[in-house]
Amino acid sequence: MPLPVTVSNESGKPMYQQIKEQIRELIVSGTLQEGTLLPSIRELSADLSCSSITIRRVYQDLENEKLLVTRQGTGTFVASVDEGDRSRYRSTAVAEAFKTAVELGRRMQCAEDEMRKMVEDLLLATRKGETK
Repeated sequence: MPLPVTVSNESGKPMYQQIKEQIRELIVSGTLQEGTLLPSIRELSADLSCSSITIRRVYQDLENEKLLVTRQGTGTFVASVDEGDRSRYRSTAVAEAFKTAVELGRRMQCAEDEMRKMVEDLLLATRKGETK
């Protein structure tokens, strides 16, 4: 099964980080269910046109986070992630995104009230299915 992971050379993030974050998001969101077999290191590195060392590091890091489990001779699978861990990962990821947005807003000299209004407008727009 090909993973819906993409990498961008225009991103300010290293390829390794882009891949790791996307796989983590797929697991935490429940898109990849417990027990799902991931592509082999060789397959995923070929799909993403990157080094197998990069994918090995991603898989090892996610295994250290207890999101993946590797079974010798069988492959790498999505581990069982309890709801507390899922919630913690979700909160951390969203908080990091907000932190980045707030830092950008401050650099652009946006007032706090202006940023709050932007967030409220985005929440309302996404609730209605709109995008800006």
